[in-house]
Amino acid sequence: MNTRKDTTKDTAIYYQWIDSPLGDLLLTSDGRSLTGLYISGQKHFPQQTDAWQEAGDIEPLRQTQTQLTEYFAHQRQSFDLPLAPQGTPFQQHVWQCLHHIPFGETITYATLAERVGKPTAFRAVGAANGRNPISIVVPCHRVVASSGKLQGYAGGLDRKQWLLYHEQPTLLSLAPAPTAVHQIPTAALSSKTLHQPDQPPTPHQIPSGTICEQPPTINQLQLFP
Repeated sequence: MNTRKDTTKDTAIYYQWIDSPLGDLLLTSDGRSLTGLYISGQKHFPQQTDAWQEAGDIEPLRQTQTQLTEYFAHQRQSFDLPLAPQGTPFQQHVWQCLHHIPFGETITYATLAERVGKPTAFRAVGAANGRNPISIVVPCHRVVASSGKLQGYAGGLDRKQWLLYHEQPTLLSLAPAPTAVHQIPTAALSSKTLHQPDQPPTPHQIPSGTICEQPPTINQLQLFP
């Protein structure tokens, strides 16, 4: 009798492709949490294996699609999703700190390094920021160079610029369209009221170097602590 344990459920990666103003987005989940949000053509794009199963009916994927639709339609400024990004403790520490950057604001890589507690390691912090597997939801696009330049972005600088302009509605009309941009119907922008969960703290409420002193565990990596 074959007694080998069936590990399909343990190793399965559920995924769904959705359309967006930035082009096609790939969502991935372990069935309980969102594990990835990738922009088509970006750096560090995951390789599909036999463990991947297309399943748009998985709850985390449904929730993500709904909240992204609201975000792109200016009806949502924050996300409320279960997250489980895979990375080193240092990378997860950096990703947790990204949640404290308010919608519509940016910080520099040097400031992010200070908040992580590694003020001289801004290059390593920048590298961890660039490996963020959950784009948009974990707002790595809100980190810029000290000079004010956009610096890098795995999804491309045109998309980073679009996202930053999107979060400043008065400037959105000035933003160059990113690659494979899809237009949002004008009616969708005013069809619902803005969904605003509890707002993240503003920069003056976050003492530099103190907000992320301990690397979070996977279970602690949530948008609303």
